[in-house]
Amino acid sequence: MYTGQTVFSQLIDFLPKKQFDTCVRRYHGNHRIKTFSCFDQYLCMVFAQITYRQSLRDIETCLRAMQQKLYHCGIRGSISRTTLAKANENRDWRIYAEFAQLLINRARTLYANEDFGLQLDREVYALDSTTIDLCLSLFPWAKFRKHKAAVKVHTLMDLKGSIPTFIRITDGKVHDVNILDNLILEPGAIYVMDRGYLDFARLFTFTQNLSTFVTRAKTNFDYRRLSYRPVDKTIGLRCDQTIRLNGFYASQDYPAVLRRIGCYDIETNKKFIFLTNNFSLDALTIAQLYKYRWRIEIFFKWTKQYLRIKTFFGTSINAVKTQIWIAISVYVLVAIVKKELEIELSLGEILQILSIVLFEKVSITQVLTKTMSQNQNIQFHNQLLLFDL
Repeated sequence: MYTGQTVFSQLIDFLPKKQFDTCVRRYHGNHRIKTFSCFDQYLCMVFAQITYRQSLRDIETCLRAMQQKLYHCGIRGSISRTTLAKANENRDWRIYAEFAQLLINRARTLYANEDFGLQLDREVYALDSTTIDLCLSLFPWAKFRKHKAAVKVHTLMDLKGSIPTFIRITDGKVHDVNILDNLILEPGAIYVMDRGYLDFARLFTFTQNLSTFVTRAKTNFDYRRLSYRPVDKTIGLRCDQTIRLNGFYASQDYPAVLRRIGCYDIETNKKFIFLTNNFSLDALTIAQLYKYRWRIEIFFKWTKQYLRIKTFFGTSINAVKTQIWIAISVYVLVAIVKKELEIELSLGEILQILSIVLFEKVSITQVLTKTMSQNQNIQFHNQLLLFDL
């Protein structure tokens, strides 16, 4: 029988503790703190994310029920909902944002050779945002509409492994296109976006930085055709044109030529018009790149289904950002565990299994791969067999 660490303790071993301490020191997270450190806070919030806790009282009750096992899991301080609420309220959310970024860099290294469906020798990113509705009376700082509050989580995701690389949390009023000003563009990389990011002045910076963008055109798009290329209409393509913008302001914002690709989707019975500044990839690849943009939509649905980012344990902007960043770090941590242990289960299945065996003393590899541990002793029973096999 396995008599080692709990599953929670084994999971925490995948975290770079020294790098976490570096983030804490950078923002003085443990200044004048004696009993409930930032790491204690982080582990309590990770527990809440994995086991789907509903409130601070819920976290306190469940952790106190496991009091004898907490020390060996890394939680040294005493658990109190008041202490945890104050920690979420006052300790700088950037501690957990930077630590999540460290985990993201580690995960991207592990998934660098992951195949997302297209064989391309360059980085491919999807950019989008999701809106989380809030109560205006409890979150007055998160202005969205007259009688409604919300926060937006703007995300740039690496399609190799579906790992988020850039996250910006804003109130609901911030338009998606403004996030383009905060991106650090990589030369040669491909950025796939929906038409909510169609701003020609901002898109021209992609061309200036030698980056590729793929987006959809709006219905009132004004242009003139300069040339065209023949396409195979049997595979859904309709046109492949080189165009220039017609409007006075639009032509000044984007003075270079663009590529316009028309595509018909048989499954949805819809026609799509794509715009890109890339003239080297074939038209079908451009259309397929936009199709893979839906991976970021799946990522948003996954996080809202399996993590605690729709309801919050605090009402301040610091508490909200802390909880979202810790949720992102849990997602990336599970992705790291999946890759390093070579688990064939999906991330959702892994998280569901962890939620019910977190304090069990069983090998994490055994419980996630459904195989017998080599160190497990075979138990013999005194009961004799009725029949010889």
